[in-house]
Order: sequence, then C-alpha cells, then structure tokens
Amino acid sequence: MVQIGVVGVGGWGKNIARNYFQIADCKLKYVCDLDPAKLNHMRSQLPGAIMTTRWQDLLDDGELQAVVIATTAGTHYPLCKSALLAGKDVYVEKPFVLEITQAEELIQLAAEKKRILMVGHLLEYHPVIDRLKKMIESKELGDIYYIYNQRVNLGTVRGDENSLWNFAPHDISSILYLLGEEPTDVSARGQSYLQPGIEDVVFLSLNFGGKRMAHIHVSWLDPHKIRKITIVGSKKMAVFDDLEGTEKLKIYDKGATQNQDYNTFAEYIALRFGDITIPYMKIGEPLQIECRHFLDCVENRKQPLSDGLDGLRVVKVLDAAQRSLKANGVPMPLNLGSAEAQAPVRAVG
Repeated sequence: MVQIGVVGVGGWGKNIARNYFQIADCKLKYVCDLDPAKLNHMRSQLPGAIMTTRWQDLLDDGELQAVVIATTAGTHYPLCKSALLAGKDVYVEKPFVLEITQAEELIQLAAEKKRILMVGHLLEYHPVIDRLKKMIESKELGDIYYIYNQRVNLGTVRGDENSLWNFAPHDISSILYLLGEEPTDVSARGQSYLQPGIEDVVFLSLNFGGKRMAHIHVSWLDPHKIRKITIVGSKKMAVFDDLEGTEKLKIYDKGATQNQDYNTFAEYIALRFGDITIPYMKIGEPLQIECRHFLDCVENRKQPLSDGLDGLRVVKVLDAAQRSLKANGVPMPLNLGSAEAQAPVRAVG
C-alpha cells in the first residue's frame, strides 16, 4: 500500500486529499499546510491522517513514498526539489513551475534519483479527452483544421499569478495531447483591469504545422462560466462541454468541401449538414482517475502520462505566451524539443 502525503489543502488541494483518502489501496498519511485553520477543517474529514504545518515532517519520514504538491505556483520548484532530494516520488499541480530552467532541472533530478515526477494536467485523464484523441487518431473527424478552448468565469481572482498561468495550463496540455504535436509559435494579448500587471483576461493563439491552429480564451472576469473545447475537422466537428451533466460530448456531421462543376469547371464550396451524435459515455471523476494513475506509477515504476517532459512543454508555451503578452502580442517562436537559453519570465508583471 502506497503511503502518501499532500501539501497544500486550499481550494483544489482538499479535493486531491479527499480522493487519496477514499482510495482503498492508498494510505493518506500526512496532510500539510501552513494554515492551522485549514488543517483543523480537514481533520474531521480525513480521520487518521497526520495534520502538520511542517513540510520537513514529510521529508523525514522514511516510510512515506510519495508526496502531492498542491500549493501556490511559486512554491512548486523548491518543494519539488526538496522532495526529490529526499527520495520521494512527486505529483505536482499545474503549472509545473514558473521557469523553463526550473522544469529542466527537476526532470534531470528525478531521472538521477530514479523518482516518479508527474504534473497535474487533469484533462489528459478525462474520458472525453481520451475519446476525442482516439477520434483524431482514427481520422473520424478528418484532418484537424483548428481547435478553440474557452475557460472563463467570474472569480476567483488571483493575486499571485495571472489568468494565463492559472487557467491556460489545462487547455495548453489538452491541445498538445490531442494533436500530438508542438506549436511553431505562440502569440497572446491580454489586459489587467483589477490589479496592475496581473492579466485578468488573455487570448492565446498557437500555430502548428500544416495550417493547424488553436485558440485559447481564459478569464476570471466574465459573466459566463464556460469550460468548452471545440474541434473542427475536414469531416466532422466535435464539442466537449465539461459543464454538461450527461451530454458532455457532441459530434456534428457537418462541414464544407470544395467541389467542381463539371459543366463549367468552376469550383464552389458545398456545405454539409448532417446528424448531431451524443455518444453515451460512462464518466468517472477525472481527478480520481488521475490520482489512481499516479499511484499505479509509484507502485509499478511506470512513466506517467503527464510526466515532467509534458509539464516542460506546457511551461515553454506559457513562457512564450507571457513574453508575447509583454510585447503586445508579437508572435514568439518555440522549439519545444530542446532547451532555450531565455531570461526567466514570471507569471505576474
């Protein structure tokens, strides 16, 4: 049975702790947070778990195999590094870290220590995303033209990172996973309305080879709550609405094709309108699927789906997007296959 400790039980961390507590073949041994009030709140919900404000308690416990880091983004690097040095397997929430060099260092350290390093890219474990990836690979949707993601709502407004770094890792990771390729360049525009230097709304564009492109809209200053991915292919189109209760995925048999009139030899565009299919899917809780995947990797020494390299790819896109934001939308080229010597770019201005 894997013994695990969770550090950071704020909004999302408490959900992670709950999931590990509910998994029968896992022992949630520690819950760690600097705020005693949060620990007191969790005490009754997680009986048997040791509540502590001392991170060192987890590092010093030789029986503790793995730690989950769900703290603020700026603390991810030092906590990950100290955990790996202590011989722990590590799951760290998104964003992985705030600098490319930090990500590369942690990947190297995990390899040297032979430790599991997994990044919390939740959508890669969502059954609908898995279904969409299979549809893309089988060419059911045809050639993919473009993808656009919307992740907007009113609040919670963060003061330690902008909406790009807070929201977009989910969308960047899912797009890279679905397409199975890396963008050639990234551009981003955004504005800070509530706090100087912290963008509340960001529009991010990614260009891929073969005319593929993706667009991401993130904001915590919007009247709507939307969590939606739209994929447009040459044969069909698909929409994943994560806020839908049971009909999360809809497949549209519609599109446009270029045809030729054999009488005049003139070309024309023909529109096609077909059925809308809503496939039945048994949707488990993606977070529990992700947690079980980490436990499986720890027990069986497997490479995680969202490993450190996956996290690095996302950080490189975020880094380029942040530089584009500061340059008022100038496209920034990417070379995700190798390390670039770039000045660190912070998540806040």
